Amino acid sequence: MPCKVLADPVNFLYRSAETTDRNPMLGADMNIRETDSADLPLIETLYPVAFPGEDLLPLVRQLLGGENDVLSLGAMEGGRLIGHVAFTVCRIAGADVTVALLAPLAVDPELQRRGVGIALVEEGFRRLRSRGIQRVVVLGDPAYYGRFGFEPDEQVLPPYAIPEEWRTAWQYVDLNEGKTAERAVGGRLTVPPVWQKEALWLP
Repeated sequence: MPCKVLADPVNFLYRSAETTDRNPMLGADMNIRETDSADLPLIETLYPVAFPGEDLLPLVRQLLGGENDVLSLGAMEGGRLIGHVAFTVCRIAGADVTVALLAPLAVDPELQRRGVGIALVEEGFRRLRSRGIQRVVVLGDPAYYGRFGFEPDEQVLPPYAIPEEWRTAWQYVDLNEGKTAERAVGGRLTVPPVWQKEALWLP
Protein backbone atom coordinates (compact mmCIF):
# COMPACT_ATOMS: atom_id res chain seq x y z
CA MET A 1 0.00 0.00 0.00
CA PRO A 2 1.22 3.54 -0.71
CA CYS A 3 2.72 5.63 2.05
CA LYS A 4 -0.02 6.97 4.31
CA VAL A 5 1.70 10.34 4.58
CA LEU A 6 1.11 10.92 0.91
CA ALA A 7 -1.83 8.79 0.11
CA ASP A 8 -4.23 7.68 2.81
CA PRO A 9 -7.64 8.49 1.34
CA VAL A 10 -9.56 8.67 4.60
CA ASN A 11 -8.01 9.94 6.39
CA PHE A 12 -0.04 28.38 3.07
CA LEU A 13 -1.57 30.72 1.90
CA TYR A 14 -2.20 32.51 5.21
CA ARG A 15 -5.09 34.59 4.01
CA SER A 16 -8.76 34.45 4.81
CA ALA A 17 -11.08 32.83 2.31
CA GLU A 18 -14.23 30.88 2.99
CA THR A 19 -16.52 28.79 0.82
CA THR A 20 -19.65 27.00 1.98
CA ASP A 21 -20.01 23.43 0.77
CA ARG A 22 -23.48 22.07 0.09
CA ASN A 23 -22.81 18.37 -0.55
CA PRO A 24 -26.10 16.71 0.46
CA MET A 25 -24.13 14.12 2.44
CA LEU A 26 -22.73 16.87 4.65
CA GLY A 27 -24.18 19.06 7.31
CA ALA A 28 -25.70 22.31 6.09
CA ASP A 29 -23.38 24.32 8.34
CA MET A 30 -20.14 22.83 7.01
CA ASN A 31 -17.81 25.22 5.26
CA ILE A 32 -14.39 24.90 3.68
CA ARG A 33 -11.89 27.68 4.10
CA GLU A 34 -8.18 28.31 4.00
CA THR A 35 -6.53 27.75 7.34
CA ASP A 36 -4.25 30.18 9.12
CA SER A 37 -1.83 29.96 12.03
CA ALA A 38 -4.67 30.17 14.56
CA ASP A 39 -6.03 26.86 13.24
CA LEU A 40 -2.85 24.91 13.98
CA PRO A 41 -4.06 23.58 17.37
CA LEU A 42 -7.19 22.18 15.69
CA ILE A 43 -5.12 20.62 12.90
CA GLU A 44 -2.74 19.11 15.46
CA THR A 45 -5.72 17.50 17.19
CA LEU A 46 -7.15 16.04 13.98
CA TYR A 47 -4.12 14.18 12.62
CA PRO A 48 -3.42 11.84 15.57
CA VAL A 49 -7.07 10.80 15.46
CA ALA A 50 -7.12 10.28 11.69
CA PHE A 51 -3.70 8.53 11.65
CA PRO A 52 -3.40 6.80 15.05
CA GLY A 53 -0.50 4.64 13.89
CA GLU A 54 1.68 7.47 12.55
CA ASP A 55 3.09 10.74 13.79
CA LEU A 56 2.41 13.18 10.97
CA LEU A 57 2.56 16.29 13.14
CA PRO A 58 6.23 17.12 12.37
CA LEU A 59 5.45 17.06 8.64
CA VAL A 60 2.23 19.05 9.02
CA ARG A 61 3.94 21.68 11.19
CA GLN A 62 6.73 22.09 8.65
CA LEU A 63 4.26 22.38 5.78
CA LEU A 64 2.12 24.99 7.47
CA GLY A 65 4.70 26.86 9.49
CA GLY A 66 7.53 27.34 7.02
CA GLU A 67 8.14 29.25 3.83
CA ASN A 68 6.44 26.64 1.68
CA ASP A 69 3.80 27.62 -0.86
CA VAL A 70 0.98 25.45 0.48
CA LEU A 71 -2.75 25.67 -0.03
CA SER A 72 -4.15 24.46 3.30
CA LEU A 73 -7.91 23.89 3.50
CA GLY A 74 -9.96 22.99 6.54
CA ALA A 75 -13.51 21.64 6.64
CA MET A 76 -15.33 23.20 9.58
CA GLU A 77 -18.64 22.14 11.07
CA GLY A 78 -20.10 23.72 14.17
CA GLY A 79 -16.76 25.27 15.08
CA ARG A 80 -15.03 21.89 14.82
CA LEU A 81 -12.34 20.96 12.31
CA ILE A 82 -13.55 17.73 10.68
CA GLY A 83 -11.14 17.51 7.74
CA HIS A 84 -7.95 18.99 6.32
CA VAL A 85 -5.97 18.80 3.11
CA ALA A 86 -2.73 20.36 1.94
CA PHE A 87 -1.53 21.02 -1.60
CA THR A 88 2.18 21.89 -1.91
CA VAL A 89 3.12 23.93 -4.97
CA CYS A 90 6.00 22.28 -6.87
CA ARG A 91 7.71 22.39 -10.26
CA ILE A 92 8.65 19.88 -12.92
CA ALA A 93 12.36 19.88 -13.67
CA GLY A 94 13.06 21.27 -17.13
CA ALA A 95 9.49 22.42 -17.75
CA ASP A 96 7.73 25.74 -17.25
CA VAL A 97 4.83 24.11 -15.46
CA THR A 98 3.56 24.64 -11.91
CA VAL A 99 2.00 21.64 -10.23
CA ALA A 100 0.66 20.79 -6.77
CA LEU A 101 1.33 17.73 -4.62
CA LEU A 102 -1.78 16.56 -2.77
CA ALA A 103 -0.80 15.38 0.72
CA PRO A 104 -1.72 14.87 3.41
CA LEU A 105 -5.50 14.45 3.53
CA ALA A 106 -7.22 13.74 6.84
CA VAL A 107 -10.85 13.34 7.90
CA ASP A 108 -12.22 12.78 11.39
CA PRO A 109 -12.93 9.01 11.57
CA GLU A 110 -16.39 9.69 13.03
CA LEU A 111 -17.32 11.63 9.88
CA GLN A 112 -15.77 9.54 7.14
CA ARG A 113 -17.89 8.35 4.21
CA ARG A 114 -19.87 11.57 4.29
CA GLY A 115 -18.04 13.21 1.41
CA VAL A 116 -15.79 15.46 3.51
CA GLY A 117 -12.61 14.35 1.72
CA ILE A 118 -14.25 14.71 -1.68
CA ALA A 119 -15.43 18.22 -0.85
CA LEU A 120 -11.95 19.24 0.34
CA VAL A 121 -10.18 17.92 -2.75
CA GLU A 122 -12.66 19.42 -5.19
CA GLU A 123 -12.48 22.81 -3.47
CA GLY A 124 -8.70 22.57 -3.61
CA PHE A 125 -8.87 21.94 -7.35
CA ARG A 126 -11.06 25.01 -7.81
CA ARG A 127 -8.70 27.28 -5.90
CA LEU A 128 -5.58 25.88 -7.55
CA ARG A 129 -7.11 26.34 -10.99
CA SER A 130 -7.87 29.97 -10.18
CA ARG A 131 -4.16 30.44 -9.36
CA GLY A 132 -3.11 28.99 -12.69
CA ILE A 133 -1.92 25.65 -11.27
CA GLN A 134 -2.11 23.24 -14.18
CA ARG A 135 -1.62 19.82 -12.66
CA VAL A 136 -2.02 17.94 -9.35
CA VAL A 137 -0.06 14.79 -8.47
CA VAL A 138 -0.62 12.27 -5.71
CA LEU A 139 0.77 8.98 -4.46
CA GLY A 140 -2.43 7.24 -3.45
CA ASP A 141 -5.03 4.55 -3.85
CA PRO A 142 -6.18 4.58 -7.52
CA ALA A 143 -9.64 3.36 -6.52
CA TYR A 144 -10.10 6.42 -4.31
CA TYR A 145 -8.38 9.13 -6.31
CA GLY A 146 -9.70 7.89 -9.63
CA ARG A 147 -13.05 9.45 -8.74
CA PHE A 148 -11.40 12.88 -9.06
CA GLY A 149 -10.04 12.09 -12.50
CA PHE A 150 -6.56 11.01 -11.41
CA GLU A 151 -4.81 8.53 -13.68
CA PRO A 152 -1.36 6.90 -13.64
CA ASP A 153 1.37 9.41 -14.45
CA GLU A 154 3.87 8.00 -16.92
CA GLN A 155 5.48 11.34 -17.85
CA VAL A 156 6.29 13.02 -14.54
CA LEU A 157 8.54 11.06 -12.19
CA PRO A 158 8.29 11.28 -8.39
CA PRO A 159 11.31 12.85 -6.64
CA TYR A 160 12.39 9.43 -5.34
CA ALA A 161 12.07 5.95 -6.78
CA ILE A 162 8.97 4.13 -5.58
CA PRO A 163 8.36 0.37 -5.54
CA GLU A 164 7.26 -1.06 -8.87
CA GLU A 165 4.01 -2.29 -7.33
CA TRP A 166 3.16 1.34 -6.55
CA ARG A 167 3.53 2.58 -10.10
CA THR A 168 -0.21 2.91 -10.67
CA ALA A 169 -0.51 4.75 -7.35
CA TRP A 170 1.62 7.63 -8.70
CA GLN A 171 -1.09 9.66 -10.42
CA TYR A 172 -1.96 13.04 -11.83
CA VAL A 173 -5.01 15.02 -12.78
CA ASP A 174 -5.01 17.78 -15.38
CA LEU A 175 -6.63 21.00 -14.15
CA ASN A 176 -6.23 22.59 -17.56
CA GLU A 177 -9.17 20.69 -19.05
CA GLY A 178 -7.10 18.05 -20.79
CA LYS A 179 -5.08 20.25 -23.13
CA THR A 180 -2.66 18.15 -25.14
CA ALA A 181 0.32 20.27 -24.15
CA GLU A 182 -0.17 19.42 -20.49
CA ARG A 183 -0.41 15.70 -21.14
CA ALA A 184 2.92 15.85 -22.97
CA VAL A 185 4.81 17.35 -20.01
CA GLY A 186 7.64 15.16 -18.76
CA GLY A 187 10.38 15.36 -16.16
CA ARG A 188 10.97 14.80 -12.47
CA LEU A 189 8.89 16.48 -9.80
CA THR A 190 10.89 19.10 -7.93
CA VAL A 191 9.69 19.42 -4.34
CA PRO A 192 10.55 21.88 -1.55
CA PRO A 193 12.83 20.74 1.29
CA VAL A 194 9.97 19.56 3.50
CA TRP A 195 9.30 16.77 0.97
CA GLN A 196 12.98 16.00 0.31
CA LYS A 197 13.00 13.05 2.68
CA GLU A 198 13.09 9.67 0.97
CA ALA A 199 11.40 8.00 3.95
CA LEU A 200 8.20 9.91 3.17
CA TRP A 201 8.01 8.13 -0.18
CA LEU A 202 8.66 4.59 1.05
CA PRO A 203 6.50 1.91 2.77
